Amino acid sequence: MVALAGILLLIGLGLLLVGIFVEAAKFLLWLGLVIIVIAIIVGLMRFIRRQV
Repeated sequence: MVALAGILLLIGLGLLLVGIFVEAAKFLLWLGLVIIVIAIIVGLMRFIRRQV
């Protein structure tokens, strides 16, 4: 029973860490998308200013 409890503890900790990393990855994904949109806007503004 002690070995089973230890195995379950390790599995639980592993799943907890995976959950944390997935949430961090989701946050970084959204952050990356925001940075890409800002870069596109800045590029368009440069292009428009050169045309004028």
